Order: sequence, then C-alpha cells, then structure tokens
Amino acid sequence: MPALRYIAVEGPIGAGKTSLARRLAERLGADSLLELPAENPFLARFYQDMARYALPTQLFFLFQRARQLEPLAQPDMFGRPIVSDFLIDKDPLFARATLSGDELALYQKIYDAVRPQAPAPDLVIYLQAPADTLVERVRRRGAGYERGISEEYLAVLAEGYTRFFHHYSAAPVLIVNSENLNFVAREADFELLVERMRSMKSQREFFNLAP
Repeated sequence: MPALRYIAVEGPIGAGKTSLARRLAERLGADSLLELPAENPFLARFYQDMARYALPTQLFFLFQRARQLEPLAQPDMFGRPIVSDFLIDKDPLFARATLSGDELALYQKIYDAVRPQAPAPDLVIYLQAPADTLVERVRRRGAGYERGISEEYLAVLAEGYTRFFHHYSAAPVLIVNSENLNFVAREADFELLVERMRSMKSQREFFNLAP
C-alpha cells in the first residue's frame, strides 16, 4: 500500500476509534484530528430526549466536523500525516437514525452546503463490534454525557454503519472486528493491526482475531 498520509478510523460509539486513532498517531508520528463530543452543548440532553434535541445536536456536530476538516482541503504535502477518528461522509447516517420528514430534509440541505471538499483518506479503518459490547465499553469509560445511551440506539447505529460501509468506495477500507481486540491494553493486538494495515493489497480487506 502507498504511504499513508491520511488515515480515518471509524465505527459506532464504543467501538474504540478514538483510542486507536491516538495510538496510531503516536506510532506514525502523525497529527491527530479527533471529534470533540464534550463541546456539543446539546449532547447530554439528546440522550435524554432524542426527538427534541436530535436536530441541534446533529447540526452542531456537522459544523464542528466541517470546520475541523477545512485545512485538509489544501493539504500540506510536506507536513505530518493525519489520523482522524471520523469521516464526515458518515455524518448523515446519524441524522437518518434520529431525524425524519422536514427536519431530515433540512439537515440534508445544510450538509450539502457546508460539507468541505476534503480529500478522501488513504485508508479507512472501520471498527465493528456487537451492540452489547459497545454498551459495555460506553459504560466502562463513564463519560457523563453518555449515561443516557441505550443499547437500542447503539444497535441502530451499528446497523447504519454496516449499510454505510457496504456502499462506501471512496477509499480503501480495513474492516476490523474489534470485539476481541484491545489496542490500548494489549500491545500484540495493536502490532497485528499495524502489520495488517501495511500489508493491504486490495480496496477492501478484513481483520478478525478469534478469541
């Protein structure tokens, strides 16, 4: 695989994308570009009342992500590589999970207007895990604004990600079953993933470590 200048790590809430993105950035000498959920003033209320707060929550994230990606529209070929924990392309799947009718139509118009013309990543790492595993991880990390997340919502997101990546073709994708992997606590898991990344030869490959 050619040099990886821009890597995006994706997956539903609790999949481990931010932890992995940080580790990869450190390992590769790259800059990290991470989502900032704690800055969203609507998020905690959204998890308590999704119908009421879905639109402002989603629009805040959309504007935030678009602003973060603006520098990538004119990449510095001599700068450091970038490892991100999000793709803005996935933003609409969250909207479709919680919005409908006029609100969804409004969101889509705004998304089309503000989406930056950033380059596609050189590699996308898509982390998968069952909904019960996602719930366990979310509970374990104990972020206050995530206390209201339900297993049903995580299952909807996991299914949305499956559909999204079934059709995604803008960049090579390494699909990783992260259920039995721990890239923070187990160095061997992380090294296996790095080796798998570097040995990719096709547009879509899978990495699954049996228990």
